[in-house]
Amino acid sequence: MSKSTTPRETAAAPTVSRERADLLEALAKQRHFLRFTARDLTDEQAGQRTTVSALCVGGLIKHVSSVERGWAAFIVEGPSAMGDFDQMTEEDWGRRADEFRMLPGETLGGVLKDYEEVAARTDELVVSLPDLDAAHPLPTAPWFEPGVQWSARRVLLHIVAETAQHAGHADIIREALDGAKSMG
Repeated sequence: MSKSTTPRETAAAPTVSRERADLLEALAKQRHFLRFTARDLTDEQAGQRTTVSALCVGGLIKHVSSVERGWAAFIVEGPSAMGDFDQMTEEDWGRRADEFRMLPGETLGGVLKDYEEVAARTDELVVSLPDLDAAHPLPTAPWFEPGVQWSARRVLLHIVAETAQHAGHADIIREALDGAKSMG
């Protein structure tokens, strides 16, 4: 009788626990929904605002890439990987705001490629982490309660939630752009 495998398991890949396979599957599903909102868009369309918000499809993908990259670094390095938000300058906040926009010279293809690379690194981290219970204190930020720690597991769940939330935003933007929807 053969052992059943998850889609992520192959002869060359390590066997992952059910929990890690579930995390990988949840990440993949939400990433798919976010990327799907960008299907068949031009670079110009990917950068177009279609609501009163400053958000655009390409900018949301850039933002989610940055957030995932930062949280993955947090899992490995702790709060120093994310910096002290209370010490950010106006210039720092401006760079952060640029994550939500397609800047001159940026392409949707480039944004999607970066997102693919970030996702691959996070997936490798999910597979290779020695302990999902390993925790670090959250960085100093006005939106985090002081002294709270998050485990690697909690961070990964946050990445899933952040991706899902922004996939919904992107779907609204896309529907306003040309009527295309991810679902329904």
